[in-house]
Amino acid sequence: MNHTLPVAAPHGSSSGAPAATAANGPASRFSKGSAAAVLVCWLLVVFDGYDLIVYGTVQSSLISETGWGLSKATAGTIGSMAFVGMMIGAIFAGRMADSWGRRRTILGCAVIFSIFTILCAFAPNAAIFGALRLLAGIGLGGLVPSANALVAELVPAKWRSTVATLMMSGVPIGGSIAALVGIQMIPAFGWESMFLVAVLALVVVVPLGLKYLPETLAPVSATGKAASRGRPVKEPSGFSSLLRAPYLGVSVLFAVATIATLFAWYGLGTWLPNLMQLAGYNLGSALTFALALNLGAVAGSVITAWAGTRFGPIPTAIAAAAVAAGALVVLVTGPPVGVVYFMLVLAGVGTHGTQCLIIAAVASHYPGHLRGTALGWALGTGRIGAVAAPQVGGLLLAAGLGVNSNFLAFAGAAAIAAVLLAAVGLKLKSKLSTPPSSSPTGAINV
Repeated sequence: MNHTLPVAAPHGSSSGAPAATAANGPASRFSKGSAAAVLVCWLLVVFDGYDLIVYGTVQSSLISETGWGLSKATAGTIGSMAFVGMMIGAIFAGRMADSWGRRRTILGCAVIFSIFTILCAFAPNAAIFGALRLLAGIGLGGLVPSANALVAELVPAKWRSTVATLMMSGVPIGGSIAALVGIQMIPAFGWESMFLVAVLALVVVVPLGLKYLPETLAPVSATGKAASRGRPVKEPSGFSSLLRAPYLGVSVLFAVATIATLFAWYGLGTWLPNLMQLAGYNLGSALTFALALNLGAVAGSVITAWAGTRFGPIPTAIAAAAVAAGALVVLVTGPPVGVVYFMLVLAGVGTHGTQCLIIAAVASHYPGHLRGTALGWALGTGRIGAVAAPQVGGLLLAAGLGVNSNFLAFAGAAAIAAVLLAAVGLKLKSKLSTPPSSSPTGAINV
């Protein structure tokens, strides 16, 4: 593979994998090996999207058919368990990817997710089901930041934002698959069959990853005392580097904006089928609304990839979040069915598009030795929103506030995200206006 740089060395890559790349320097061109690795990462992201919707598709069945005694509130709590795991996995896997290498972190997370998702199909009660969802979430949560960090290293810098955004199209595509599969499989084979789909990740995607994913080491610097003696020195990395100058303010804003965005996106993904059933639609129709949301998110991945390259990821993310907030407010007015579908498409475009653009901005803003950690930080802390959304949705319904209370809560979160991203934009403008010598190597590239 032609993107190996002298500052990185492979450690333990299989013979079939592409050569390692430097985390601090992207490829000069997009080679076939890079394309294969990006495709494998995209397939793994598809399972992230599948998992987003799969619980929503089986939630009604778990409440009515299992005999586990689930209420809407407790169902919301179980829905949050996977997101708690994702938060843990995203935070620590991003750090591990920077220290131990992307490839082994990605594959390890994929194996953990697959095994525990499969076991969900055999859970005998709600407590074990929730525990298995949490463990599966740990693996799943580590996939996205690690895969995005690897992809950012495999593509030329000019394509980094576009490819990062397009790769995240795997999330709504996976969600669309879950909605389509659920319409057919749940009535025919029961809710358990939805979790057995994870067998495909274990027996197909993981072997592809073993063959095509490259390995990278934590990058090293050519400066410093040891370097002057011919021994390279690792750049300082870890969360302490993110939470001090010049990254502190932007790191906090990215994290809180991600919390708000994921609250809206995962809240809709978890509760939408159930909300539409409560609004009077049958399961099949409710799942088609979820499909509209996810197809909108697929379109959003493409639209925001173009717009983010044309106008910049942060300005585009502000607009996308505002579109999502407006669309969800319209749903509260009780529009005709055709308008409902269109607003859900716009909500998918806006919520998922915002998250894609945040990932692209983070991947571009931080230097290579902090990229995985920064993505893990943003997505890991952002999972607080994903954890809270199912709980808040269930509590609002349990309090008798109705379906519209959920849509208003998710609309408010999207509006907050727009405001926070505007603050990020102002912060980055102020940093770009400082002399280059005041920033460390590799900082500020948005």
